[in-house]
Amino acid sequence: MARLGFYIDMTVCAGCKACQIACSDKNDLKVGILFRQVKGFEGGKFPNPWIYYLSMTCNHCADPKCVKNCPTKAMHKLENGLVDHDSDKCIGCRFCTWNCPYGAPKFIEELGKVSKCNMCKDLLEQRENPACVDACVMRALDWGYLDELKAKYGSETVSDLPVLPDSSLTNPSVLIKAKAVAFQRDFTLKED
Repeated sequence: MARLGFYIDMTVCAGCKACQIACSDKNDLKVGILFRQVKGFEGGKFPNPWIYYLSMTCNHCADPKCVKNCPTKAMHKLENGLVDHDSDKCIGCRFCTWNCPYGAPKFIEELGKVSKCNMCKDLLEQRENPACVDACVMRALDWGYLDELKAKYGSETVSDLPVLPDSSLTNPSVLIKAKAVAFQRDFTLKED
């Protein structure tokens, strides 16, 4: 089955967080809740320090643990591969938040329910891009069917990095053009 997913070009991401802000605005999220999050990682020592940024959201995995462990089927997969959430079926048990190795589903306290990135499916239905993709000033984000993204961006993309969970756990629908330093295991999460 063809699966929709995201492409991230880490080599041009400047860590500006425009994608994170656009996602929060589009989903009317309160402060502290992020469906897309940009994190910075740094390492090295003078005269060879390094830094990179990684913009991540729900990876709409082929084998999503959030879907497998949702007792009400509020978390479910669509035919196009997106992992979607039905708020009407959600009972707020948080099993999905505990089972997602990427931390994508978020518990919304005031609703008593979970919510997450749905790749702006309402915009996709109108043949528009997800809000995060259009907001990226460096054009580091793209979306589409994984096979088309692989053909467009080449075989140098990866789904595994030392800062991410092992992709064999869920088979995420994300392709990353990584900086060489992103494969180093000695890093520190950059504090904002």
